[in-house]
Amino acid sequence: MNWISNVVRPKIRNFLARRDTPENMWIKCPESGQLVFYKDVEANQFVIPVSDYHMRIGAETRLRMLFDGGEYEDVALPEVATDPLRFRDQRRYADRLKDARTKTGLQDAIKVATGTLEGLPVTAAVQDFDFMGGSLGMAAGEAVIAGLETAVKNETPFIMFAASGGARMQEGILSLMQLPRTTVAVQMLREIKQPYIVVLTNPTTGGVTASYAMLGDVHIAEPGALIGFAGPRVIEQTIREKLPEGFQRAEYLRDHGMVDMVVHRHELRGVIASLCRVLTKAPAADKTLTQLIANLPAPAEA
Repeated sequence: MNWISNVVRPKIRNFLARRDTPENMWIKCPESGQLVFYKDVEANQFVIPVSDYHMRIGAETRLRMLFDGGEYEDVALPEVATDPLRFRDQRRYADRLKDARTKTGLQDAIKVATGTLEGLPVTAAVQDFDFMGGSLGMAAGEAVIAGLETAVKNETPFIMFAASGGARMQEGILSLMQLPRTTVAVQMLREIKQPYIVVLTNPTTGGVTASYAMLGDVHIAEPGALIGFAGPRVIEQTIREKLPEGFQRAEYLRDHGMVDMVVHRHELRGVIASLCRVLTKAPAADKTLTQLIANLPAPAEA
């Protein structure tokens, strides 16, 4: 071997080598199949510009979009047993948790924070679907309760961004017990007459829909969000009938009275702020709730 093969050839190969495109440079719209530049989608609050498809977003991104100046303080959450049932299927539950924490940077599926929304102090919780499908386990249940208790202590509205596939099977009955526990915590907020506003994002299903996600004073849904207990496929197989077009989607549920309003992500922050002001009798901001609701699309006739 000489310097020609050791030095020159590797340098030529490296120069001519195909440079890989970063994986997140382009996003494919799940609805239209359109390829969109990532930076354009990010600048548009993760809404595909042409199709208006609302992408899922992580907990930290959601909180930055909600609070004034993107600034907030995390609420300390109680620690729970990592793997109380020592569950194992194809993999150990403890290993699944470890992977989810590495992927999302979160300890579990829900992140809770306090801050201001158009100058009004609020408490908010966000369910991150990237963490094991936003599934509800002991840690997530404790997070919801801690958030509601913080709202009670500070006497602030509580805003819940729900996104979940349901209860976490790896924790069995301990997961299902979070349904009544969170329901009791919601009642604590009601007793001090502070509003509980739920934002239903895509998807919100299972035990979460059967508990705190449908106990709000006002239910807002993002466009196209799947909302329900069992999935459409399971329902069709059970009743052996074809479901109506758009069944369990946000717009269908609004038209049939299960959801109060469907709000585009660009308008979401202003609508939530106005609702909080009206329900707490706080001084009105520049835009009134009436003006914001007037700009929303009218529900279709049932």
